[in-house]
Amino acid sequence: MSALFEPLRLRGLELPNRVWLSPMCQYSAGPDGVPTDWHLVHLGARVAGGFGLVLTESTAVSPEGRISPADVGLWSEEQVAGWRRITGFAHARGTAIGVQLGHAGRKASTRIPGQGRGTIPPADGGWPALAPSASAYRGFATPAEASPADLDRIAADFAAAAGRAVRAGFDAVEIHAGHGYLLHQFLSPRANRRTDAYGGSFENRTRLLLRVVDEVRAAWPDDRPLLVRVSATDWVAGGWTPDETVELARLLAARGVDLLDVTTGGLDPDQEIPVAPGYQVPFARRIASAVPGLPVSAVGLVTEPEQAEAIVADGAADAVLLAREALRDPSWPLRAMARLDPGLLAGAYPWQYGRAVPKPSTVA
Repeated sequence: MSALFEPLRLRGLELPNRVWLSPMCQYSAGPDGVPTDWHLVHLGARVAGGFGLVLTESTAVSPEGRISPADVGLWSEEQVAGWRRITGFAHARGTAIGVQLGHAGRKASTRIPGQGRGTIPPADGGWPALAPSASAYRGFATPAEASPADLDRIAADFAAAAGRAVRAGFDAVEIHAGHGYLLHQFLSPRANRRTDAYGGSFENRTRLLLRVVDEVRAAWPDDRPLLVRVSATDWVAGGWTPDETVELARLLAARGVDLLDVTTGGLDPDQEIPVAPGYQVPFARRIASAVPGLPVSAVGLVTEPEQAEAIVADGAADAVLLAREALRDPSWPLRAMARLDPGLLAGAYPWQYGRAVPKPSTVA
């Protein structure tokens, strides 16, 4: 049997396979942050395509936490209703769907791809950004340093969004603490220059993330899994390190996190990334070895079924997330199934697509 298509249980959630849709921003919501027909079609196509878990794009916990004015959110009941349409479609197909909750921090109020780069000024509909320190991401406006009251509100916003995620019908929640957004900014000395209880030492820099995890876990049902996405390295001197990621992983496991979604980078434009197929997998493998009780996922230039199979079969990760490859091929899991374990194809395709099921003689 293919390791990639073995089920995986996270708390009360049984996932039919280990190939999942990675969160990818679509920048297609209106100013109210409500998901649109685009999100239904985009996510729905991957639901029909056989992904074992479908994760939404980064979903803002507050209006000021959006990356751009076209980001989706979970700060209102109108958004809850919009998401229920999408989670309902996933559940009708028997597919689990999770929401990634995030706050952009100093990367907030930025232009939509294709419409320029950099910060949108308030005169053009932008808003002030908050960050650990008044230190800008290169080319963006300088953010304001978040006060203790701001941090209280942000932690509460994550918890409130998790409560709305229950009403929206999500099966899993992922906290976004990577790719240079707010929680990652607190982790990294390259962005966090505070001198209070949230800056300086490893203990202090991890404090906000651990607080958010505790508050979300308390607001999220015990039988549903909580995931955290982290960047395992900043790929730049003086930044967040793989050693720190391992230590953080131990703390997260002790707080009820059910899977660590391992990625890298995004914090500093000076990063030097040796991009190659599976280049981030060694970081997932290291955490899996160091923290054996914590499942991990791997992501990054995973394109071929045999490559994904080897990652899971070798124990480097418990699941593989696809991003760009899933944009190119919404039915990638079904194609992988046909190559790795064609006996599973019966019933895997939506009945409407039954004529497309590969015959044994055509499986390459």
